[in-house]
Amino acid sequence: MISVRNVLVGLAFAFTGYLAARGLWWTATVPQPWVVIVSLGLYLATTWLCLLWEPPKDAVPDAAYPQAVGTRGPAQLPSIAAALALACAFLVPSAISVAVGHDSRTMSFATWYLGGIGALMTIVMVRRRTWVAWIGTAALAVASMVWMGPLNALGLGLVGSVVWVASAQLLLRSMDRAARDTARLAQLQRAASAWQASQVGRQRERRVQVQQALVVAGPVLARTVSTGGRLNAADRLEARLAEGRLRDEMRGPRLLDDDVRAELERARRRGANVTVLDEGGLEGLDEDSLSIIRAQLADTLRSAASDRLYIRTSPHDTIAVTVVGRSAAGAGWSDEDAVDLWREIAHPQTD
Repeated sequence: MISVRNVLVGLAFAFTGYLAARGLWWTATVPQPWVVIVSLGLYLATTWLCLLWEPPKDAVPDAAYPQAVGTRGPAQLPSIAAALALACAFLVPSAISVAVGHDSRTMSFATWYLGGIGALMTIVMVRRRTWVAWIGTAALAVASMVWMGPLNALGLGLVGSVVWVASAQLLLRSMDRAARDTARLAQLQRAASAWQASQVGRQRERRVQVQQALVVAGPVLARTVSTGGRLNAADRLEARLAEGRLRDEMRGPRLLDDDVRAELERARRRGANVTVLDEGGLEGLDEDSLSIIRAQLADTLRSAASDRLYIRTSPHDTIAVTVVGRSAAGAGWSDEDAVDLWREIAHPQTD
């Protein structure tokens, strides 16, 4: 498959192969040709290994060369390949200079390593081995200046190699910065989408609550308006029941079904003061479990005769709902004698 990465790798293969081929185009006698051939083989093997060797997907980057979070692009070069590249940068320039002899050290077939090692260190830099690349470039600069002189080394390609390595580092940093910005932007977009979804859910919930309030309180409000606020005893009772139903829907909707609503209204019609509070503990329960809890709550309310009923959910691991009933004891209230109903509804057992 043709991709940008494959095209770049192909160009790197062709370019490094061309630089190595220059080392075989001898225009003068080479005293030690086998050293040149071995050096060329080492260079090509190391360079192509650095181009092709990919670490395992689950490999952890070396502690000395951590890969930045949110980066994209080439993976970090394995340590063995980095060590081979560094050894190549130290050995090849000196080996070639010794093999071609003193008189040929500035000829094109002897100076190919200036571009060759520079290209290798550029690859190492792109593969996220910054210090290895710069150490190898420094070794190339020292060896070339020693063997052919500073001016010759700078004029025959050393400057270009340093520029390649520096440009690769700047380009890699720009890519990583762009990748981090993109990852941060994607995270912000996800957070914004989640916030928007939660707001839409809350708006929908508020609309449902408003509609329920209109259904419950609408007739009472209409009756109040039509009579000018002059309500009889039956109308006042209906208003009190409507207020209780609205409070139940707002404070404990997960506890309610038709049976529970009916029992709550029956308790209020006989004069009981009922408080329903959902204080957490029912999150994550499926509808079947909630139905079991509601059925037990309806049974408890059906047999209750207390003057005051307190129905609260419980954050306890085993208790889902607590129902407390209190009634007047004689002429006043007693903290102990007034409690005439205590029921704890446990969480349904799940397989």
